[in-house]
Amino acid sequence: MGITSAIGSALTGLTANAWATDVIASNIANAQTPGYGPRNLELAARTGGGVAVAGVQRGTDLALLNDRRAASAEVAGTGVLADFYTALETGLGQPGEAGALGTTLSDLGAALVQASAQPDSAAALSALLDSANAVAGKINALSTQIQTARGAADGAIGRQVTQLNTALGQVADLNAQIQSQVINGGQPSALIDQRQALLDQISEIVPIRQMERPNGTVALMTTGGALLLDGMTPATIGFTATNGTVTPDMTLASGALSGLTLNGVAVSSTSPLFTGGALAANLTLRDQAAPAAQSQLDALARDLAGRFDAPGVDPTLTPGMAGLFTDAGTPVSASNELGLAARFAVNPAVDPAKGGALWHLRAGIGAAAPNAPGDASILNAMGAALAAVQVPASGGLGTGAVDANGFAAQILSAAGNARLTAQNAASFATARSTTLTDAALKQGVDTDQQMAQLLVVQKSYAANAKVVQTADSLLQALLEI
Repeated sequence: MGITSAIGSALTGLTANAWATDVIASNIANAQTPGYGPRNLELAARTGGGVAVAGVQRGTDLALLNDRRAASAEVAGTGVLADFYTALETGLGQPGEAGALGTTLSDLGAALVQASAQPDSAAALSALLDSANAVAGKINALSTQIQTARGAADGAIGRQVTQLNTALGQVADLNAQIQSQVINGGQPSALIDQRQALLDQISEIVPIRQMERPNGTVALMTTGGALLLDGMTPATIGFTATNGTVTPDMTLASGALSGLTLNGVAVSSTSPLFTGGALAANLTLRDQAAPAAQSQLDALARDLAGRFDAPGVDPTLTPGMAGLFTDAGTPVSASNELGLAARFAVNPAVDPAKGGALWHLRAGIGAAAPNAPGDASILNAMGAALAAVQVPASGGLGTGAVDANGFAAQILSAAGNARLTAQNAASFATARSTTLTDAALKQGVDTDQQMAQLLVVQKSYAANAKVVQTADSLLQALLEI
């Protein structure tokens, strides 16, 4: 090797050392930056001698990355349902707790006992009316809570779809920029970091799989098989939020609520394309979990109304007349059970504030005049009807016979079990996500390793500089001959 070649080779080494120093400095500076992938300098043998910088590669474990994102999606999804069931269980209340559904029903039973013992007492009858109104009001409030949750889920779906479409468009733009830099010999690592941060956001909405494509671009697919992006062509997810109140009769099947579309094609509610993640969880809440809870409340309201207008309880009732509890003032009908909990109300005939009279509680809803003040036969019959065990006609909570309090306890138990299941799933998902995140962090910037590598670069720099210095001395010696 000639002296000139030696100098050339040493200079390429110094250039590579300078690149390596920059890469190490960048790695150390971004050790705490979320989404930052450690850079590695790629070197290659240079034609004619020396070393060439082939590029700077961003370190990524794609399999670990995909698993971590899937776990992140599961955390977001299970959290949505766990929060719903926790709020529902809290709204129902625990037995004996003031304002709980079971407590209002117990208070109604106690008020019936008191009124039966003092049928001539206006105070006892007034307390009975208050207890009945408390039961109806509690059932109304729970129905409102459930429908509010459905409305919130519908709004969340709308926002998530907008965020998803925006992020996919941004990823497509970054794909184009990254491809351009790769083709032109640039280093797109910073752009890749931006893209990875966007993909992390997307993965909480829907679980995705990232697939490498030529020139640094990526394709994205949901774990359910929906292609979201390939190169620079993002998919379009469609959804129309209600932007208003959601009522029990509003369903996906009726067309009152919107479903998802993928590139203009409707996605079935049973399709696995968008399973997992916050988007699927909000759809489940809106279309399955909350309607099931509403159905149980409607069934309880129907059961209560049926107890008080059953034959033999109030002989003054004629066909077509409502008993103590009504469907917004009209008789409760099995054919109109959907949403009954929201319309459940005490018969205005027994409420002086609505033009009725308290004595109807004692004499009967259909009585034309007050009966004997000491006659408690109807009050006794109502108390017996409330305490009677019978198989609920609807609600899907079981086939066992229960009294009114037992029915309420079944609803509370169903909510508690669903909450426990959702929380267990959320806990498992969180633990898995934490483990995978820790594993990903361990593959991040190791400052100790970077500092050790810097020492190697410094020694290499000194060695190359020594070659240049020695070659210069040789040239000076030759010139002096």
